[in-house]
Amino acid sequence: MSATPPPVDSSRTARDHRIDVIRGLALAMIFINHVPGTVFERLTSRNFGFSDAAEAFVLLAGVSAALAYGRGFAAPPWWPGIARIWSRAWTLYLVHLLISMVALAIVASMARWSGSARMMMSDNFRALYQDPLGVFIGLPTMLHQFGYVNILPLYVLFMLAAPAAIWLGLRRPAWLLALSVGLWALAGTTRINLLTYPGLNGWFLNPLAWQLLFVLGLLIGLRLKDGGRLVPVHPALVGLAAGYVVLALLWVKVPVVREVANGGMIWLSRQGAPRLITHFDKGHLEVPRLFHILALAYLISVWPWFRQRAGLWMFWPLAVMGRQALPVFALGTILSFVARALRELWSLNGNAPSFGFDAVVILGGLLLQLGFAVLRERVGVVPGRRQSARPSDRTRRDIWPVTAQQQAGQRHQIEVTARVGTE
Repeated sequence: MSATPPPVDSSRTARDHRIDVIRGLALAMIFINHVPGTVFERLTSRNFGFSDAAEAFVLLAGVSAALAYGRGFAAPPWWPGIARIWSRAWTLYLVHLLISMVALAIVASMARWSGSARMMMSDNFRALYQDPLGVFIGLPTMLHQFGYVNILPLYVLFMLAAPAAIWLGLRRPAWLLALSVGLWALAGTTRINLLTYPGLNGWFLNPLAWQLLFVLGLLIGLRLKDGGRLVPVHPALVGLAAGYVVLALLWVKVPVVREVANGGMIWLSRQGAPRLITHFDKGHLEVPRLFHILALAYLISVWPWFRQRAGLWMFWPLAVMGRQALPVFALGTILSFVARALRELWSLNGNAPSFGFDAVVILGGLLLQLGFAVLRERVGVVPGRRQSARPSDRTRRDIWPVTAQQQAGQRHQIEVTARVGTE
């Protein structure tokens, strides 16, 4: 492969509404899954295969990062592009701290005023009783993560590493992919992980494994910016992907198929096959889960009906949520804790589980997220939209003089970002 990044044909790049729609759907499913025990949980993707919305969210995060920041690394100077990405990482970090503190306030309020400490005793909140000073050290360093609040720390690390990954992906994409696959395989076979504190038990979502999804998303996004595809459309690949998705569906839904398939995995394990192949651990992104999300992504990418209709009104609610992904995710995470607290209070008052109550809680939370996303767009807060130049922008141009070719590349990047959106 050539060491020089290929030029971008701006005419071949247009907003891909599928990214917004799928990201919005992933956000909705993450919210539903974060309120366990409702009937709506049975309708999310994890009940129909091996992967769930988290894998889709991280894959699309990589795609969005490449689309938003990719051309900042086509030619020097590199620092403006690095600064943009690290600024985004800082925002993600602050949002993570905000979510964690609000979740802690909700859980602590339940423990103090409801008479129930159930929420405090689960999801990594128990450490507050055992080692409060350790938790106060672990939270700001991201070494201690509460349950259901552990996706953004992953994202922060990936964005910190994104400049190097994008730079290499533009010049030696095969090298980047090989390094990423090697790190994923090493983490999966040796079970190495980043440590946590207090309690040295490792991150729930192992960044050394999950980085593969983000890198694949980056490579997909870089090819999209060039008007191409990372994986070509071929009937054999479509058949393999569809076959795997159907197999996963039968595996989780048909008892006899599950029994036979699980028996096959046990046999492989006894023959010495690595755990990375024979297990379904989410934390280490093992092969069955990885292949499932990649097969789904490939099938969606080659589905002409969805490509042609993703921008229609019927998908608008999901698309607007997808365009406002970070604020919607933050609000959805907070609302999931509110929903769990409300369900706990409902139970403490002697009420049996109720579909009607769960429907109000879940649908109400989704509507609040949609309304928040719409409000942000109505007041003009759209990620990726370029506002009028600020003094800092002019100062940056004075410090980093650019050539006419680089100015054209930056103008193209702004246009693409406004059409495609960012995280």
